Amino acid sequence: MTKPESKKSSVASINATGKCATAASAAEQVNNGSIEPGCPSQSPQIKGGVMKNTECEVYDDGTNTFFWRAHTVTVLFILTCALVYVTLLEETPQDTAYNTKRGIVASILVFLCFGVTQAKDGPFTRPHPAYWRFWLCVTVVYELFLIFILFQTVHDGRQFMKYIDPKLGVPLPERDYGGNCLMYDPGNTTDPFHNIWDKMDGFVPAHFLGWYIKTLMIRDWWMCMIISVMFEFLEYSLEHQLPNFSECWWDHWIMDVLLCNGLGIYCGMKTLAWLSMKPYQWQGLWNIPTYKGKIKRIAFQFTPYSWVKFEWKPASTVQRWLAVLGIIFMFLLAELNTFYLKFVLWMPPEHYLVLLRLVFFVNVGGVAMREIYDFMDDPKFHKKLGQQAWLVAAITVTEFLIVVKYDPNTIMLPIPFSVMQCWFLGIVLIATWTVWDKGTKTQDTKINTEDRQPACADNVDVLDREHKGLIE
Repeated sequence: MTKPESKKSSVASINATGKCATAASAAEQVNNGSIEPGCPSQSPQIKGGVMKNTECEVYDDGTNTFFWRAHTVTVLFILTCALVYVTLLEETPQDTAYNTKRGIVASILVFLCFGVTQAKDGPFTRPHPAYWRFWLCVTVVYELFLIFILFQTVHDGRQFMKYIDPKLGVPLPERDYGGNCLMYDPGNTTDPFHNIWDKMDGFVPAHFLGWYIKTLMIRDWWMCMIISVMFEFLEYSLEHQLPNFSECWWDHWIMDVLLCNGLGIYCGMKTLAWLSMKPYQWQGLWNIPTYKGKIKRIAFQFTPYSWVKFEWKPASTVQRWLAVLGIIFMFLLAELNTFYLKFVLWMPPEHYLVLLRLVFFVNVGGVAMREIYDFMDDPKFHKKLGQQAWLVAAITVTEFLIVVKYDPNTIMLPIPFSVMQCWFLGIVLIATWTVWDKGTKTQDTKINTEDRQPACADNVDVLDREHKGLIE
């Protein structure tokens, strides 16, 4: 079991601009737990004209050991006691359906206990590695549930949802957000802005919060804006399949792209800027002398242990360009699955299962994006795709396959010819730019190589002549 408190991190007394912190600020950081007191190496060193930060290992006074320990024996003992109680002391009910549900839930809980204590740690350690191991196990359970639903008939799969909630399993009408698109309706004297207020439902703050969290996952303004705009085009293209996609033009571009999505992306980028400039130097809780510092240290436990800035660089190589396109495609597919799944499984938009799915992706999406970035950025060290990224990709594909199986008629509805023309033109432009950019980079690399070879040969000849002259 790794102990992240004993890891090394960069010095907090050097800020993002490379300037040294003052003595007063350094003393304040010691009091609030940002810097380990008495560490002689927490000072900048200048070597070769470049200011560098030295590292200091965080001291573990023993108070954090219990917090970071896996407690495998304790969990096993508690689990065994619970099973003994159910077996020997509790009378088994005679309700077959109830026992089936309880048995499935107990099996899942046992698997979660195993995974939280024994599963492999991911890239994140805060607030605790067990938290992320828990969501990894939830990911496995969710994928198995999707596989089970995929192998059922359409009728049985929809009726199986009644075991989760008896209110499910009933076809529901889709809400149409289009219709009257007048922002100001003079015909309605009591409330001429009723069209705007009708659109202001619970999904408005959900859009903002969703894009705020997506920005923290992707960590790139351009990619977030591209995904946001592309999804609106998808809604235009697929509104003939789902009435829920039918919206007014100002609902698409003003309320969604500019206000909800745009404001969420802006706030997310501001948070990323703060996280990138925040000093990451950690100290044991009981080593901090002040109560204010202890409270601040507890709050910072829910921030990252260290910070990695994502630099996707999609135009650097063809491989990275195709990988970024694949990431955007999977993001858009996961977004579409949200609407199509509730449509084919007859779940109302406000149902708690829809919300739980979004909460699930919030917790696993950040880990998956970090693993994808590490796999792309350093393939020599990260030789295989991370476990959470692998599972999230499998879940996204499985959800789409459920949609295809449960309602192929909706999926196969013919796309309007004008929409097909727009998508065909976009794909051609992307393919053309990819081929052109690949050819240009290859030619530039060849020219640079040819230019360097004569220079190297001339240098060798000059050195050879100088060497002969010295000998003679």
